[in-house]
Amino acid sequence: MVDLLIRQLRWEADDIVSVTLADPHGDELPSWEPGAHLDLHTPVGVRQYSLCGDPRRRDEWRVAVRRAPQSRGGSQWIHDEARVGGLITVGPPRNSFPLVAAPSYLFIGGGIGLTPLLPMIGQVARAGLPWTLLYAGRRRTTMAFLDELAAYGDRVHVRPADEHGRLDVAAELAGVATDAAVYCCGPAGLITTVEQHCQDRPTGSLHVERFEPVAAGAAGDTAFDVELDRSGVTLHVPADASILDVIERAGIAAIGSCYQGTCGSCETRVLDGRPDHRDSVLSESERIAGETMMLCVSRATSRLVLDL
Repeated sequence: MVDLLIRQLRWEADDIVSVTLADPHGDELPSWEPGAHLDLHTPVGVRQYSLCGDPRRRDEWRVAVRRAPQSRGGSQWIHDEARVGGLITVGPPRNSFPLVAAPSYLFIGGGIGLTPLLPMIGQVARAGLPWTLLYAGRRRTTMAFLDELAAYGDRVHVRPADEHGRLDVAAELAGVATDAAVYCCGPAGLITTVEQHCQDRPTGSLHVERFEPVAAGAAGDTAFDVELDRSGVTLHVPADASILDVIERAGIAAIGSCYQGTCGSCETRVLDGRPDHRDSVLSESERIAGETMMLCVSRATSRLVLDL
C-alpha cells in the first residue's frame, strides 16, 4: 500500500467524479492492465474502483466514483471530503477482469460499469481490432466520459433510456460474430439479461464484472470446519459467520477488502474439500474446478483444507 496524492477531481456526469492519483514525489506508478481495480482506503473503509485511465501512463492512475447514497459511505466520502492535494492510501492494482485475446469485441457498459471497459477499448482500438461499445444509462447527463468516447465515432452506440428505452440486448447481439469476446459491466439486471442472451454463444466468450454480490449458493448457511494447512490449525465456521470472519478473528490473516465476493482480494487455494461458491469473480469453469475460492462469501458442505 502507498499514500498517493489526489492530483485532480473532475465532474464527469451527474453524481460521478473522476479521481486522478499520482505519487507525491513524482515517481512512476506500478504498471497495470485493462480490467484492473484499486483498493482505496477511505476513513469509512476500503472501497474498490476500476482503473479507467490509460495504462501507458505511469505518472497517474484514474478512477471514477459514482455517489451512491444507499451504499456503505465510501463514495459519499470521496464526493464530499476528498480534496485536491490530499493523500489517500491505495493498494496495488489487482485484476480479476482481464482482457483476453479475441478476433473482435463487443463491450456493454451500464452506467458506472463503463469504467473498466474504457482502457480495454483503448487497447483494442490501438491494436486495430474490430469492436463496438453499447453504453446504456438513464439519460446523457448521468453517463460519464461521453467526450472521450466521441473520438471513436460510430463504434460507440450511446443508449440513454429516456431517448431509446430499455437496451434491446437480443437485437444488439444478433449481428455479433460467434467468436467475438463479449465484455459486460454494470447493474445486476443488465448483466443477468446479457447472460441470458449469451447462453447459446461459445463457452468462455462472455466476461462480466459485478459491483454487487450474487445470490447465496444452494448449500444454505450450515456450519463446517476449515483446516489451514500452512498454519496448522483447524477452525470451526458457524452458520452465521464467513470463513474470512473466523480466520481474521483468530488473528491468522487479514486479507479481506470488499467482504461481498466482488473484488477477489481473499481468493485462496483449496487443497481439499468442495467449496460452495457464492462470489462474483470466478468463471463457471473455475467454479467447477474448485481450485480456489473467495473466503468472504463462499462456504462448504463439508470440511475444507485451505492453503493458509
